[in-house]
Amino acid sequence: MSSIPSHSLRARLLWLLLASIVVVAAAQFLIAYRTALSEADDIFDYHMQQMAMALRAGQPILSSGGTAERRGAAEGGDFLIQIWTTDGIRVFDSIESEQLPQLAVLGFSNVKARGKTYRVLSVQTASQTIQVAQDEAARREIAGRLALRTAAPIAFMAPLLMLLVFWVVSRSLLPVARVRHQVAKRQASDLSPVSEAGLPDEIRPLVLELNLLFKRVQAAFEAQQHFVADAAHELRSPLAALKLQVQGLQRASGDCARELAITRLSSGIDRATRLVEQLLVLARQEASLAAGMKPTLVSLAAICRLALEDMIAVAQERSIDLGLNHADEISIEGYPEALRILIRNLLDNAVKFSPQGGRIDLAVRAQDGVVELTVDDSGPGIPIEHRERVLDRFYRVNGSQTAGSGLGLAIVKAIAERHGAELTLDDSASLGGLRVIVRFPPSTPV
Repeated sequence: MSSIPSHSLRARLLWLLLASIVVVAAAQFLIAYRTALSEADDIFDYHMQQMAMALRAGQPILSSGGTAERRGAAEGGDFLIQIWTTDGIRVFDSIESEQLPQLAVLGFSNVKARGKTYRVLSVQTASQTIQVAQDEAARREIAGRLALRTAAPIAFMAPLLMLLVFWVVSRSLLPVARVRHQVAKRQASDLSPVSEAGLPDEIRPLVLELNLLFKRVQAAFEAQQHFVADAAHELRSPLAALKLQVQGLQRASGDCARELAITRLSSGIDRATRLVEQLLVLARQEASLAAGMKPTLVSLAAICRLALEDMIAVAQERSIDLGLNHADEISIEGYPEALRILIRNLLDNAVKFSPQGGRIDLAVRAQDGVVELTVDDSGPGIPIEHRERVLDRFYRVNGSQTAGSGLGLAIVKAIAERHGAELTLDDSASLGGLRVIVRFPPSTPV
């Protein structure tokens, strides 16, 4: 079996099917030939029986002076008939110069005489013994011709069947070739779906998965293009500002002017660094979404504790009271790293906009089968008319005293949508600032 072509489905199918046809046809030919030989033998034996019974039913043949009546010479498949009296006198001989032994076994037997083998049937009546014989070689020759004539159609039909199988297999695999040609002809940038029309059930799932792969690759390309466009757009202004600040530092003549220029340059570098970090976070989220990663069962309270560890040092620098004031131990289907980024961005925004010595409360609650994550802060909040716009990329509220990239809440929105969650911005009744609510689908207790 190691010689079977393994890299071509068409060649493998044809090799196996055609080899099977040859083997089956040969076996069928042999069986038909042997069966026809056996049936021919039975027919010859039946004719010998009928001839013996006809002679037995007729009048006895009497001896004429001890000389048997003789006929002409034997031909191919002719029967040889001899009749003997009870006294052992041969009174009839159908074939000249042919003679069988007088003492024969009643019934069928094979007798050798004059260098030949005969098939002999001996029948005894009250007055005579009748022998009907046939040359075994001539008998086999005739039977062989009959058997060959019977089995010949099998040998003739086998090549036709092989041609039919070749045609059927080739036609059946045409959809595979069509799909291959469609994919081979397209450009590298062409990620449109492959046509599924007329595909067999065995090939359709493969094409469906291929189209899904094209869709994911297309989403990855679009995410990359958006990222490059957004990065180019947003980095242009900070880099231009940094260049101007460097020029201002070079032109500074006194210590006070130089210190002010250095402070502005350091602040500009911090803003550019923050923008690059947020862009990279956004790019990673879009790339992981396009890659089609599978969600896992995660504890939201545990993710909140990890995010608090990331932000506690920043909050302490500004004397902000940051804590998890309520945590139901519940689990959701999600992506742990993405959820950690979501919570960290919410806390980062809250720390950034809360006043010195302010307060931020983080909570996880399960209510009516819905998991609710809330972040309350004591900052100025966001006006109602801006709450929808701040979820867009690079949007910043006019007049805001805090520098930012405008990507924090956009990343939160993208991660929430990926988890099928609802993101809401509201007023914080407890702290007076902004309240961010993220409602996740029903979950299972840990």
